[in-house]
Amino acid sequence: MLDPVSRVRRFNRAVTSAVGALDTSFLGRGRPLGAARVLNAIGHGRSDVADIRDYLGLDSGLMSRLLRSLEDEALIETTAQEDDARRRVAKLTRVGRREIAAYEALSNTQAEDFLGRHSQREALLAAMDLIASALTRDRIALNEIDPRSDASRYCLGEYYAELGRRFKQGFDVSLSRDPDAADMVRPRGTFVVAMSDTLPIGCVGLKGTDHGYAEIKRLWVAPAARGLRLGRRLMDAAESVARELGIVLLRLDTNSALAEAGQLYRRSGWTEIPRFNDDPYPDLFFEKRL
Repeated sequence: MLDPVSRVRRFNRAVTSAVGALDTSFLGRGRPLGAARVLNAIGHGRSDVADIRDYLGLDSGLMSRLLRSLEDEALIETTAQEDDARRRVAKLTRVGRREIAAYEALSNTQAEDFLGRHSQREALLAAMDLIASALTRDRIALNEIDPRSDASRYCLGEYYAELGRRFKQGFDVSLSRDPDAADMVRPRGTFVVAMSDTLPIGCVGLKGTDHGYAEIKRLWVAPAARGLRLGRRLMDAAESVARELGIVLLRLDTNSALAEAGQLYRRSGWTEIPRFNDDPYPDLFFEKRL
């Protein structure tokens, strides 16, 4: 049997071959993968050159060469930022927008072809999510966003679906308090979503109340991101916002079926207390003074 390191290296070889990382003409469009990735980042809304460089993990010299090559093809234009001449921004030209459209079509076809090679499509996607989350662990961003946004609703939908699978009695969101997290906004609270590139992989809400405390709600981490200490990061983010808002006492509830949640709370300074609400689903209750 192959040892773990050999298996990882086999995987790396398979991926670089499948995506065309070594091709001098990525997807047949006349430029290598590096230049195509920079063009893609610009085409998907990133304009600050330093931000693009950090996002792709490129050094300054390589980034400059790739930008020049795209400028020589008249695909992009770079200019100084209006409020800071030391920083540069990049934008697509009309030719660049056409090129991005071509890449998008080819990339979508490539992805569909890849998924079509295996009969267990969902298992394949789950494995990809797991690997991508591990590889981008250090670049997972925690963002405060509107709880009614698409990313927030995706997280909440996945959270409710998991509760339905794990609770013996199932889970009916209509019986839970504030199912849409609409009250988790500043200045009373917040809603934080963890993003791995373009995929939402976790969330947590801070809900203000009129009872002398605020509540931590809707803590969820995608299966693909578990084991990366993301739950702790989300809890720390919610507690940090609570301190900013002058909140000194936090409470939360959970169900004993979610054993990992209870372990997280106990390890991070939360104290078990008697029931403080009439929600039908929780059977464990905690609080923490900040």
